[in-house]
Amino acid sequence: MQTKKILTADDVKKISAAAEAEALKNNWAVTIAIVDDGGHLLALQRLDGAAPISSYIGPEKARSAALGRRETKIYEDMINQGRTSFLSAPLLQGMLEGGVPIVVDGQVVGAVGVSGVKSSEDAQIAKAGIAALGI
Repeated sequence: MQTKKILTADDVKKISAAAEAEALKNNWAVTIAIVDDGGHLLALQRLDGAAPISSYIGPEKARSAALGRRETKIYEDMINQGRTSFLSAPLLQGMLEGGVPIVVDGQVVGAVGVSGVKSSEDAQIAKAGIAALGI
């Protein structure tokens, strides 16, 4: 048997607080979603003023990053470069930049997905949240 690291409730709180702080610092109304390595929702926070649709898009970005083990920007770029058949990939519905995996010792333990502003800014918020773990 191998040993597997997992996100704790404290980890999720740290990620959420740091992501929220980054969004508020920039006056960005977003939804922040955090999932485990299987794409299961651990936390969801919709900041004041965030569009209702962002509460669907954020978790899907996080889920796609966790299950795919890569940033969702890779999927968006692939599709934009003409590989539109990838849109039929099962279980990956958040193929827009803004989903970032949480990697510890080379293993994905979860992901953060953000929706509500420009995709690059969504990713910035997600990365700020993950940075709070100090990994």
